[in-house]
Amino acid sequence: MRPSLPPLSCNAHCHVFGPGVRFAYDPASPPPRADAPKEALFALNDRLGLERCVIVQSKVHGTDNSATEEAIAARPQSYRGVALVDVSVADAELRRLDRAGFRGVRFNYMSHLGAGEDIGAVLALAGRIADLGWHLQIHGSPDEVLGHVVPALLAGPVPVVIDHIGRIDASLGLDQPHVTAIRRLMDNEACWMKVSGIDRITKSGPPYADAIPYARALVAEYPDRVVWGNDWPHPNHQGPIPDEAALAAHIFDIAPGEAARQRLMVANPARLYGFGAIA
Repeated sequence: MRPSLPPLSCNAHCHVFGPGVRFAYDPASPPPRADAPKEALFALNDRLGLERCVIVQSKVHGTDNSATEEAIAARPQSYRGVALVDVSVADAELRRLDRAGFRGVRFNYMSHLGAGEDIGAVLALAGRIADLGWHLQIHGSPDEVLGHVVPALLAGPVPVVIDHIGRIDASLGLDQPHVTAIRRLMDNEACWMKVSGIDRITKSGPPYADAIPYARALVAEYPDRVVWGNDWPHPNHQGPIPDEAALAAHIFDIAPGEAARQRLMVANPARLYGFGAIA
């Protein structure tokens, strides 16, 4: 029998969708398979022993962060958010989102989610969120994200968090050029990695034997700048939807030592997302 997760463990990457009758879906985005409301997320996290959570705003709601904001408001001490905003967003709105529990901004560089934002514009926004203690979160194809986007953004004033192990191809081995690029980026103290998405980078499928070594290597090599999330409810997923308990059980494969799990699940997300009272 595996030990329990550490107290205050954090699911640092998941989403809420709808319900659509209250929170409209963005017609420019691929629709979700079904509503995934906050109540379902709370029940899942509680069942898995994930006491803290970071809800990442999804493209399905565009830059209307209301569904995510409502979910955070229901558990204000233990839930945080990462917003989607236009680069021209007003400073007053950024401050309002900060008071509501948001701690970063996500940008997508995936073809199915539309063209990525201009790097110069993102860097200008980074200058405005620096005083809030926020970070940039970047999701996209590995060639774009690892080769161009993140290297440019690391010249800015805020931390940069890479989603889902950079969306690399797990079948290509730990010596592939994309892993070399990840290590080069992670050598910068401002770069963080979400060791979520083993179910996205796998080519062999569950139980993700090809993907787990990547997450485990990153946890071992960069123990103070990695966080984990389950990516529930797994939007735009091309493979079999993961079994949530089995996915969470892989935390013990990714971070086999108690000290490593404490950093991955508790200390690192507490530092990155500033858990504590919302101002």
